Amino acid sequence: MTGLKRTALLAVTLLSLATPCLAAENAFHSFFQDVFYGGLSGGLVGAAVLAFTKQPGKHLDFIGYGAAAGVLVGATYGAVATTRSLAELKDGEVTFSMPTILPEIRETNLKGHSNVIAMAELFRGTF
Repeated sequence: MTGLKRTALLAVTLLSLATPCLAAENAFHSFFQDVFYGGLSGGLVGAAVLAFTKQPGKHLDFIGYGAAAGVLVGATYGAVATTRSLAELKDGEVTFSMPTILPEIRETNLKGHSNVIAMAELFRGTF
């Protein structure tokens, strides 16, 4: 039971420290916000799964598994959502990151056939 109390105390502490700020959004902030919300959502889903088990007290590890899966999904979503191109030129600085791969469906001249094309921006710049 002490592990559950410690987890609850940690959750309350983390939620009380999350105060809104007036700074502009940046990719770093958005990424970690997606990771945090993913972990929180995954933990809640793991806790909800306990309602469907015969002995919930023996399966409290489902909360941890759900939170871990949520962190991974949140990190994946955050990485995809914040990056746009491989190299970006902004204010005279070049930054490198993982490009966003965008699938596109194109119709062909043949009846009933279409192609799926994966596109990624390799360079983006503001002039």
